[in-house]
Amino acid sequence: MSDQTAFSLPEYLHSLAYFADLDAAQTEALASRALRFTYEPDETIFYEGDPAAGLWIVEQGRVKIFKVNPDGEEHILHLRGNGNTFNDIAALDGGPNPANAAALSRATVWLIPAEVLRELLLSDARVAARVIQILAARVRSLVDQIEDLALYSVVIRLARFLIKQAEDPALSGPGVTRVAIAAHLATTPESISRALRSLEEAGAIRFDRHRILIVREDILKSIAAL
Repeated sequence: MSDQTAFSLPEYLHSLAYFADLDAAQTEALASRALRFTYEPDETIFYEGDPAAGLWIVEQGRVKIFKVNPDGEEHILHLRGNGNTFNDIAALDGGPNPANAAALSRATVWLIPAEVLRELLLSDARVAARVIQILAARVRSLVDQIEDLALYSVVIRLARFLIKQAEDPALSGPGVTRVAIAAHLATTPESISRALRSLEEAGAIRFDRHRILIVREDILKSIAAL
């Protein structure tokens, strides 16, 4: 659902990796064509296979990008938080949405329409080069994710996730529950609970109410085979 509340976007856009090289006039022009939306937890943002509306940017909250198999089981491909973009590929290649997107927590997001993004790329080589760099990093991350799922146990995958979580705020916070982590790591919540107990018994983590605290990063990295 659309939220028409006035919001000054240029400075926020300039802080994002995609648009860091824009001058003030370009940023103002881009912001004037962006659309703002607010979604409640579990509300769908878009569906796989539908035409891509454009590039989405998380202002606040958590968003999951996911697929559902024929049995209704969900696999979370990516978790996105404040300042992260999603549906980048579809926004650039003009194809349909490659996956579903939904809010994990209450989320405010911005949409830069696909035609606006393509106009910008054609007019500014700096932005095009930045996009290539970011997409290359995304591909590397996807290769790492495939490697983790194919080669490593749940305990190792969880250890690696917790290390990334400490470095990337998008992987923690409201909505990033054990159920969500399980869907992201292609396992079950029960397996995540068992793996967490194993990491606790190894002295790598401890629990503070609902939070998971890393107390020995060296032990966690050793378990993660990093």
